Amino acid sequence: MAWRSLVLLPFLLTAVSGNTAPFFNMTFVYVPEDLELGQEAFQLTAIDIDGDQLTYSISGPEAFYFSVDAKTGVVTLRNSLDRELLPRLTIIVGVFDGMNEAVSKRLTIIVEDRNDNAPVFQNLPYETSIPENMTLNSIIYTVFANDSDTGNASKVSYSIEEVIPDNTKNRWLFYILPNGNVLLNGSLDYAKNTFYQLKILAKDGGGMLHNMLVFQQSSTYLSVSIRDLPNLNPRFLNEPYSGSVPENCNPGTTVLTVTAVDRDTGVNDEISYSITNASVPFAINATTGTITVSGPLDREQLPSEEVLLEVTAHEKNLDIHGEVAQASTLVAVAVTDVNDNKPQFYHCSLPSCNFTNAQSNFRGSIIEHSSSRLPVANLSIVAHDPDKGINSNYELYLQGPNASAFAVSPTKIVGTGEVQLLVQDPSSVDYEISHVMVVQIIADDTGNPTDCCSTATVTINLIDSNDHIPEFPQSTYNLSVMENSPAGTIISPNITAYDPDSGVLGQITYQLLPESIRNIFTVNATTGAVLVQNGSLLDRETRSIYYANLQAKDGGNLVGTTVLEITVLDDNDMAPIITGSYFISVEEGQNVQTQIQAIDNDEPGNRNSELGFKILPGPFSNNFTINATTGEMHSKEPLDREALEDEWGQMVVTVEVYDHGVPQLSTLVNVTFTVGDMNDNAPVFLNQSYEFSVFEDSPGSLVGEVEATDADQTEINSRISFLLQRGSGSSNFLIRSSHLGPGHYGGQLSVDPDTSLDYDTLQQKFFSLVVLAENTAADNVGDTANVSVVVHILDVNDEPPTVLLASLKDVNVNENGTQQGLVCTLVASDPDTNHLLVFEELAVACFKGASSAGEVCWDWFVLAPNGSVLVNSSDIDYELCDRVVLTLRAEDLHTEKGNRYSQNETLRIHITDVNDNTPVFLPILETFVVVPEISPVDLQVATVKATDADSGRSGTITFSIVSVVLVEDNGASRPFENLFKVVTTPEQDSYVGSIQVASNLDGSLKGQYQVTVEARDSEAPVHTAQTVLTIFTVDQSYRVRLQFVKPVDEVQSNSENIKVALTTATKAGVYVVAIRSVEDTRASQVQAKSVMEAYFVYSNGTALDVNQLSVLIQSDPLVLAELVNLGLAVIGPGEVVKPTKETELIGIIAGLVAFLLIFILIMTLVLVLTTRSYKRKLSAMKALKVATTFSPAMAQQGAGIPGTNQYNAEGANPMLNLPLDPSHDLGFHEDSVSVASMNSLDENTVNAPEDDNLKSKQHKVQLTDATDEEVLVAALKLKEPTRIAYTNQTFTTTDL
Repeated sequence: MAWRSLVLLPFLLTAVSGNTAPFFNMTFVYVPEDLELGQEAFQLTAIDIDGDQLTYSISGPEAFYFSVDAKTGVVTLRNSLDRELLPRLTIIVGVFDGMNEAVSKRLTIIVEDRNDNAPVFQNLPYETSIPENMTLNSIIYTVFANDSDTGNASKVSYSIEEVIPDNTKNRWLFYILPNGNVLLNGSLDYAKNTFYQLKILAKDGGGMLHNMLVFQQSSTYLSVSIRDLPNLNPRFLNEPYSGSVPENCNPGTTVLTVTAVDRDTGVNDEISYSITNASVPFAINATTGTITVSGPLDREQLPSEEVLLEVTAHEKNLDIHGEVAQASTLVAVAVTDVNDNKPQFYHCSLPSCNFTNAQSNFRGSIIEHSSSRLPVANLSIVAHDPDKGINSNYELYLQGPNASAFAVSPTKIVGTGEVQLLVQDPSSVDYEISHVMVVQIIADDTGNPTDCCSTATVTINLIDSNDHIPEFPQSTYNLSVMENSPAGTIISPNITAYDPDSGVLGQITYQLLPESIRNIFTVNATTGAVLVQNGSLLDRETRSIYYANLQAKDGGNLVGTTVLEITVLDDNDMAPIITGSYFISVEEGQNVQTQIQAIDNDEPGNRNSELGFKILPGPFSNNFTINATTGEMHSKEPLDREALEDEWGQMVVTVEVYDHGVPQLSTLVNVTFTVGDMNDNAPVFLNQSYEFSVFEDSPGSLVGEVEATDADQTEINSRISFLLQRGSGSSNFLIRSSHLGPGHYGGQLSVDPDTSLDYDTLQQKFFSLVVLAENTAADNVGDTANVSVVVHILDVNDEPPTVLLASLKDVNVNENGTQQGLVCTLVASDPDTNHLLVFEELAVACFKGASSAGEVCWDWFVLAPNGSVLVNSSDIDYELCDRVVLTLRAEDLHTEKGNRYSQNETLRIHITDVNDNTPVFLPILETFVVVPEISPVDLQVATVKATDADSGRSGTITFSIVSVVLVEDNGASRPFENLFKVVTTPEQDSYVGSIQVASNLDGSLKGQYQVTVEARDSEAPVHTAQTVLTIFTVDQSYRVRLQFVKPVDEVQSNSENIKVALTTATKAGVYVVAIRSVEDTRASQVQAKSVMEAYFVYSNGTALDVNQLSVLIQSDPLVLAELVNLGLAVIGPGEVVKPTKETELIGIIAGLVAFLLIFILIMTLVLVLTTRSYKRKLSAMKALKVATTFSPAMAQQGAGIPGTNQYNAEGANPMLNLPLDPSHDLGFHEDSVSVASMNSLDENTVNAPEDDNLKSKQHKVQLTDATDEEVLVAALKLKEPTRIAYTNQTFTTTDL
């Protein structure tokens, strides 16, 4: 072989020359493309069997990238490699041994790929436009990025990193598939956003770079424009709309213009307008939206002076749903008033006036010599001008012969007002001069000169009175009262008037005028005492004096008055009022003073308004003093900014301003002093020294942080910068200042990025540094501080931890929180000396049997970092989950390189069942019935079913009967023992209790059994549950006897068909007691051969008696026919009790007595019937003779004649086989004995099916002798029931 020749070649050369040339035994090498310059790429190795000193060299165009050590053959990288540009290089390598010719060889260098390229997006830029109604999950664009690396590093995945605008809200509006398809994930709205910019990230699958797993990524933007579609209704601008027009404006007057725009701004459809109100005097221009008056306006006739118009804006084109896009708005048009109405008078009282009928004549009355300003009584005049505002102003004045004696009030009215006539000259109002006075009230609208006035003529009847009026001693009384006095306070005990009249006319009553004064004061009508009515209205600061008229009225209604002047005295009810605000700035180290200004609205000059000042206790109350009289406030000493904790340097002092009244009132004011900061503090390190550690070979790594503070309070005065003092090893580190808080700075010490510390080459494994802290705003250069920092160099941890399998053994935990705390402890190891191991839970799997139990057990256990597995819940439930599998791993927190995690391991925790569930009875949906007569021992009469969620013996159920109670029909209860038993049978997931008869049941009992069944599990603590079953019992009174004309063996063979037919007719269960031959049929006219005794019971526990059974069978002709074919002859009551010998003896004696009586009766009847029989034979012969004269065609067809034995059907009369006319009396019913009643119960026959034209219940057959019985037997054997008619109106218990 060739390689063998190469091996032998040196030996051949040796044999020839004596020294063999060296040779290379290498063809290609691998070099990673991320190799750093100067690092070893590969080793040239040549073989020289002579052991000569070898010299290596490289050459060729591509040797540019490498350099070789001629002695060692170590090839290092001289220029950077790039696999994507040059994946393979070829150089010529040479070796020279100093003896032979130099040997050279081509060496192929394969450049290994490293993940040094990020994905590059193709076909940029990315832009697209989509409609706003694009459907969900539609593809809107496809992006593509290429990665020139190989393997996983070339596999590109995509993600959306940001959506502009509003990334928080729109982050998930789009999503991207692995193939680069960008899909819509939500709904778009052009009105909200017209443009989106998606930041798309392309990330490769990761690969090694510089011995680390690196993922490269790049990003670009996809611009998405949203196209607007007509999907929005228009919108009105500048809402709300309101305008006004005068009521006398001309049609066509412009009110205002509404404007609507299409909210689909990208469509901007044409808008048209319309008014949707009906019957409004306004119109709108469909194009411009201008609203104009379209008809005459009268404000007084409108329901409201403001008219609301509903204006609708329509878009010209339909929207995307095929509907008209429209919007509506309300326009308020105020119709302003014009003075076009004059005032008029009305006879009414406010507010009940409707102002429909104006009047000009009014009548009132007044007592002669009434006091001045007293109104005319019984006069209801209201003046009204329907205009509004200033247009409704008008004046009132008087005219007429007596106008000077009265005055009108008020003299001016706006709109509506009540009009009064007041006495102006009491002396002129004299009954002796004139009994009647007439004045005219003129209402003059000065703003309407064309139609200004209305006149009201008032006729005043004067009332005569006595001649003396009450008189007060004084014309004016000066009184006083304290403000806020309570109601009932006496202001004056009595102010009395004198009236010389005697009797009733001299009796004086008092009242206060005007009426409004009575809200505040009142007067005793008898004594004249003046009192406070409502003290809350007495406020001196609002009103300090009141004037009132005290009126005295005698029995003749003469009135005297005096004036009360009531002065309100001051009470201290007003607190001081602070004037101004107090925010004062002062520089640090200075004193400060200020003046507090305040006023008090109580009466000046007394103690109530005299003010005092004091500082309330507080954080800064000891720093200031205040003059108690003047309110001048100043600091006790210069202020220090650093003594304040407030961020803004504020001192808030609360000053109380108080008066000297009783009770004393006060007001608080905050005085805020802001103290400015001065740079008067040097930096201070938080620690006296620092020690840090850093791993070797970690350029740029953070070593630690030193912290210093400056007590100055402003940022510029407290700014600190850090630097390293020159010294041994300080060049290996950098320090960077950072702001941590007010006056608080940190110096982040890190390894110089250009320095690599080697733990092994360092003689000392630490560096001692000095860090300086300098106040950059200090006026003095010496405002610095220094601290000693020791940096320890640490070795690197690079081995992954391992979880010991011995600690992963399966463990058991009881359910229901009965086991708490530690379950087990996991143990892990790490070969590194400097390690810190913690455990991490990766996943939790829940199982019930072989099936997953979902997430039910996720929080049952917790894995602590120290490896302790702890019970975390008291809700552990075996019935939900019986096995928990924890997937976990160990982590070395001190790992610096390599994998920090162990392999994933699993811990299985088995849940142990505890008896914690009570048996549960399943619902019973059926009704249980027992027929005692056919219920032997061990017969199952009912079932119960129960489940228990526990497992094993804890879930094994045993049933037992606790009690049996018979509830009779009359409500009485009877307990029984050992009447029923229960047999327990397991089924899948449940247990069945079969309730069986334990002893013979008494068939004579009526009612229902209440059976209490208990279910009990089988392990402590034992749990039980109970349920009550209702078993209906059917007593012997419901037993029915069915007699058949067929023998017992044939009835037994047909028993199933008989039961099916009976069930079809009754819908009840058929329980057959016995089928036996008939022992005695003497009571029956039918020769029965066998008897079936049975019960007919429904599922709800009710049973049929013989009458109900007869009705049901008779109502179903088909079933009846079937039963007749099966041999049914008679339905009767069951033989419940066999008679005893005593009963039989009594029956025999009673029978003999009855027979003797019947024999005497029969002998008497025989004598009578013998005579009648002779007469009947004569009548029959006569009828035969008459019948021969009738033609058969003359016979009337029809049913039998009730109450007779006449028939009109051929062959229906067994005596005369002739068609007879029932309208003729043939002489058969000469007496009542020959008439058979239709209601007779002598014999009842079963209704068999019949022909439609011949109803069975219209016929009746009498079985009177043996021949009749033969006819019935023959009829039962016929197969065509249409030819047979057996009538039976009351099918009960009688023989067929």
